[in-house]
Amino acid sequence: MDYYNRIQNAIEFIENNLDEELDIADIASKAYFSPFHFQRLFQAISGFGVQEYIRKRRMTEAAALLKTTDKNILEIAVTFQYGSQEAFARAFESFFGMTPAKYRKMEFTINQLDKINFLDFRNSIKGVVDMNIPDIIQLDKIHIIGYEYKTNLNDEKYFEEIPAFYDDFGKNQYYTRIPGRISPAFPYGIGCNYHDDGSFSFIVGESVSQPVNELDEGFVNFEIPGGKYAEFKVNGPVGIAQNTWRYIYGTWLPNSNYERREGPDFEVTDVCNSSYPDNMNMKIYIPVK
Repeated sequence: MDYYNRIQNAIEFIENNLDEELDIADIASKAYFSPFHFQRLFQAISGFGVQEYIRKRRMTEAAALLKTTDKNILEIAVTFQYGSQEAFARAFESFFGMTPAKYRKMEFTINQLDKINFLDFRNSIKGVVDMNIPDIIQLDKIHIIGYEYKTNLNDEKYFEEIPAFYDDFGKNQYYTRIPGRISPAFPYGIGCNYHDDGSFSFIVGESVSQPVNELDEGFVNFEIPGGKYAEFKVNGPVGIAQNTWRYIYGTWLPNSNYERREGPDFEVTDVCNSSYPDNMNMKIYIPVK
C-alpha cells in the first residue's frame, strides 16, 4: 500500500474538477479511504484541510484567469462554484488582501498555492518514522460508559476542545455517575461516530464490567472492539500527546506496513502518574490490520 500515491490520486481528481462541485466522499473514494480518515490523513500530512486546499487552489486559478483572460469577474466567480460575484469578491479579498478588480490591475502575483505533490512529503520524512515505534498488540473488547462530547477535525479544532472535555468531565465529577467501574484511575478518551463533514464524538469515560440500560442524560454505553491495535506510549506535557496524534497520522501510518481498519481511536491516561498539563502519562491506540 502507498498512502501518498493514493492521496495524490485524489489530488489529481480535485485539480481536474476545480470548476465543478466537489463532494468529499467522491474525493476520498479516489484514495480508497473513508471521507473522515481521508481528511484526517490529508490534514496531518499537509498541515491544512481538504476544503482549505480546494478554496486556495480555486483562488489561485481564479487569479490566473484575472491576469491572463478578459473574462469578467462574475464569469470567473461562477466558474469556481461561487453563487455570486459578491461572495467570490469577499473570498478573494480574504485570500489576497485586495479585491479582484484591484488584483487584475497589479503587475505581480502574491500568496498563491500551487498544486500539491504528496510524493514530496514522503521523500521529506525519511528517518522520522522511527521516532515513536508502537507496540502491535491484540486487545479483547472493552465495555465503556462515558460522557459524549462533540467536536470537529476542521482547523484541528479538536486539539483545543478535547482537553476542555476532560476538564469538564472532572469538574462535574461525571466519573461518580458511572456504575461498575473497573479501573477508576485510567480514564478513556475515545474518538468515534465519524461523519463525512469532519465532525465526530469524543467520549470521556471508564471501563466497566458490562453495559447499563439506564444512564443519566449525556452518558452512553460504548464497546471498543477487540482486535489488533498499534499502541503508542506518551510521556510529557500535553502538547506531546497532540504532536503524537499528528505524528501517527502524518508520518507513522502512511509509512508503516499497516492499514487503519474500521473502529475508534482511543487514549488511556494513567491519572495517578500524570500531572496536567506538564506531565501526561498515557497510551494511544489505533486499530490496524
